[in-house]
Amino acid sequence: MSEPQATEQQIREALASSPILLTPGPEEPTTQIPPVTNDVWDLPGGTAWVYYAEGSDRLTKPVIAADGFNMGSSSIDMLWQGLDWGEYAFFSELRRRGHDVIVLGFHERSAAIQQNADAAIEAIVRAGNERQGNHRLAVGGFSMGGLVTRYALTKMEDQRIDHQTGLYWSYDTPHRGAWIPLGLQAFAHYSRKLNDAFSRQINSPAARQLLAWHIAEWDGKPGADEMREQFLAELNRMGNWPAVPVKIGVANGVATGQGNGIKPGDHAVEGKGLSILGTHLYAQRGGDNQIVATLRLVTPPPAKEVPTDDLPEIDGAPGGTLEGFGILADKLNEQSPILGLKTSAHIRHHSFVPSVSAVAIRDVTTDADLYANIDGLNPETSELDHFRLASQNEPHTLMTTELGGWIVEQIANQG
Repeated sequence: MSEPQATEQQIREALASSPILLTPGPEEPTTQIPPVTNDVWDLPGGTAWVYYAEGSDRLTKPVIAADGFNMGSSSIDMLWQGLDWGEYAFFSELRRRGHDVIVLGFHERSAAIQQNADAAIEAIVRAGNERQGNHRLAVGGFSMGGLVTRYALTKMEDQRIDHQTGLYWSYDTPHRGAWIPLGLQAFAHYSRKLNDAFSRQINSPAARQLLAWHIAEWDGKPGADEMREQFLAELNRMGNWPAVPVKIGVANGVATGQGNGIKPGDHAVEGKGLSILGTHLYAQRGGDNQIVATLRLVTPPPAKEVPTDDLPEIDGAPGGTLEGFGILADKLNEQSPILGLKTSAHIRHHSFVPSVSAVAIRDVTTDADLYANIDGLNPETSELDHFRLASQNEPHTLMTTELGGWIVEQIANQG
């Protein structure tokens, strides 16, 4: 006799304590303790943790580093774990070389970029006021943090506020847009009746502004969300970029146009448990009426199909990757087997911030642009003054000697 299928209520109760969320960055709890702060600034909508340069007792050469997208508030422990305790000690190296580090976090990382930019503006103003001497600031961030600080500096210039910034930097920031596979977005909304955390993440203000293609419902029409269009129009009205500082950026993807190995139409996720049997997610394929997902959760078959039309084959594009497919499968497999949510991820990762987006040199709307050989393009067509790409496609915002070391050198070269 087969096992009885779990009820919706049983699955709701289980997911309430372990919701599905796509969370970039370290998964394991930190086992180290960050250095003691020299100061902590309470900002509108955020917090700045201030660390003076080694051997210094005052702020002299500030570097502001803004946190990226996620749900909930920034964690200084997790930021140090991801950006200093791996291959390259980004914060520690800056401090060793005489720079003060101001780590900018947000009370709600999924809030609108304009809202978190208020915290960035306050941090920039305070750093300029408290700094001893006249050394220009270096201001930037990781992932969405690069957009928050880009917007903040651009707004300050538009309002004729002297931001005293000599260098703007970004680390795998989606200047031309980010990508979450539409099958994953559809699953988030389709599973909303069981737990709405995943859907709320996809429909959060920041996600709607970051994603080049977004759907608000499982059967929605993909496109740029209205919040993204409004944000881009507002940024463009103010000048699009800060004009005063030198602008640099890095990408966790390659410059050669070589993809990450994912083929269009590849089977990414397969539901195997009784409650999810019939659910399948596929890598994006170009052309009309391409099925990127079939969805079934608890309800009787048949599964619902999610078609797309005329989208680029972006899952395999060169760029910083996110383990979106793998995270979904892992979260479902954490649940008790009796709930029938067993799932296999045949592909774990996908392109999240395409290389051309991170270095602001091409759009992400066509395969020709996504897979462009950046090495063969005129670097002056980038909106950044200088940029660096990784030697391999690697996880989004992975801190490496190759990229982090290059940014530190650029900051040091400013004096």
